[in-house]
Amino acid sequence: MSKRVFIVLMAALLGVSCTGADDAYPIGDPVVIETPLGLPEVPVPKDSPLTADLIALGRRLFNEVRLSSDNTVSCASCHNPALHFADGLAVAKGIGGQLGTRNTPTVLNAAYSVAQFWDGRAATLERQAGIPITAANEMNQSHEACVTKLSADEEYKAAFEKAFGPGPITMSRIEKALAAFERTLLSGNSAFDLYKYAGNKNALSEAAIRGLQVFTDRNKGNCATCHVIGETYALFTDGKFHNLGVGMNSSGELTDMGRFNHSGVKSDRGTFRTPSLRNVAKTAPYMHDGSLKTLPEVIAFYMGGGNSNPQLDVEIRPLMLSAQDRNDLLAFLDALTGDIPSGEELHGRKR
Repeated sequence: MSKRVFIVLMAALLGVSCTGADDAYPIGDPVVIETPLGLPEVPVPKDSPLTADLIALGRRLFNEVRLSSDNTVSCASCHNPALHFADGLAVAKGIGGQLGTRNTPTVLNAAYSVAQFWDGRAATLERQAGIPITAANEMNQSHEACVTKLSADEEYKAAFEKAFGPGPITMSRIEKALAAFERTLLSGNSAFDLYKYAGNKNALSEAAIRGLQVFTDRNKGNCATCHVIGETYALFTDGKFHNLGVGMNSSGELTDMGRFNHSGVKSDRGTFRTPSLRNVAKTAPYMHDGSLKTLPEVIAFYMGGGNSNPQLDVEIRPLMLSAQDRNDLLAFLDALTGDIPSGEELHGRKR
């Protein structure tokens, strides 16, 4: 018997699948996530409907330190509910205090992202969920080891069976559960939403209303070109990738090539995904490298027209904003702070 055949047979006997290449389909009644004011219906994959048991399993996994090799880091370590599901650091910190190279984006409203991570290298929440586990400076654990750990826990075995029915714990099932939970982490119902989508004209201060005008005026802030506001909802992102010249060294070279590292396309050099601005006043520091500590610094950066480089986005140009414009814009950005789920409760109902 070959070594490869022996390994496959042993995995089958142990009831452990590490590849995630299964067709696991959640069982139970699907639930509908109740979206806050200002957000659209949550997109849900046809092969992974949201159920209460699947979401509960994902919640537990989100807080599970055994996903990391030394049992010290969970998803919630970097996506802390108390910090609007971010971490407040310039760059992420993984096992052993190792530092990453990019700022931790909040997972709030990640359900709407057409691509995950700053460089869009994961097309789905499911794919995103498995990547930090194997990253050396994050959780530093193989998928095989992760599956083996959880498979040795009788409570987890029961929880997976409750969510998926009989069968082994697999990476695919872990990813689906984590993604299901993340799809419930929604934040809307901000003062802006009440003003724009509920018709409450008293929801925004006069300064914030002026700030909205600065935000949308192409001749002033020109913010809404990329941080889009729709007629029925607002994600405050175009879902695209742009080069702002962030992270250039003293020689005028980009230190992180962004999406180019994934796509290999020349025009993607130094481009990063447009983040949503919801809760932006609560998720400092800013930019993909966490290099700007405050919102006034961010505004000053844009006023300067970014940092010149061959792939600088055509929409990035110097801005002429008065002191009042800047203060009003800050008031508007503060009005984008919405309701925050605790990560403990399920906001949904059965179909």
